[in-house]
Amino acid sequence: MKNYKFLIEYDGSRYYGWQRQPEQTTIQGKLESVLGVLCGKETEVIGAGRTDAGVHARGMTANAYLDTDCTPEEIRDYLNRYLPDDIAVREVREASPRFHARYNAIGKTYRYTCHAGEVRPVFDRKYYWALDERPDVKLMLQAAELLRGEHDFRNFCVNPRMKKSTVRVVDRIEINCEGGYLYFTFHGTGFLQNMVRIMVGTLLEVGCGRMTPQQVKEVLECPDRKKAGPTAPPQGLCLMSVDYD
Repeated sequence: MKNYKFLIEYDGSRYYGWQRQPEQTTIQGKLESVLGVLCGKETEVIGAGRTDAGVHARGMTANAYLDTDCTPEEIRDYLNRYLPDDIAVREVREASPRFHARYNAIGKTYRYTCHAGEVRPVFDRKYYWALDERPDVKLMLQAAELLRGEHDFRNFCVNPRMKKSTVRVVDRIEINCEGGYLYFTFHGTGFLQNMVRIMVGTLLEVGCGRMTPQQVKEVLECPDRKKAGPTAPPQGLCLMSVDYD
């Protein structure tokens, strides 16, 4: 039995997130189903993280221990032959026996896409949040600078009963405009549940004049989740890559 590392992309529109759940269609569930047939027994696929329902990925990393004589290329081709067309395995390669996609990850990059142009693009509609107004990017960049660094992000987590540490390091936040699109890029050591989407919602509150940059700092320091902005909808979020040593 060997350990294999997978690089996966998927359109999460019709899935109930990454994590396998009873009676729900998930990315992990689809992968395990196909690999189970390939190996002739139940197979667990370990993902680098748990994307929520409706969230996409261009660079999800996973690993699985497989009992098969197939080459990595044959495993990749088998998966792509039998997976639905909104999931693709870009790469399969043999990994060290101790490689763990989640525990060995040292950083992740997420991108959130909004559209604030006058005419909403039809064919990208499943991959952005359509805004009713153009936010002020300069104000959002000021607020983003306050979010950057090591902070307790408990108010940027949807789970109020989080028992583990909510301290995270966000070392890069970029906000770029291209045509009518607005891209938020976040890189950090790890992210809490809905953390990126809440940060986007908060930054947009600043950009639209409903919060000040100073209030973002206060959100980090106060214990009330309601002080942060709304949770941005899932369709604009995409996991771009996962970092390893």
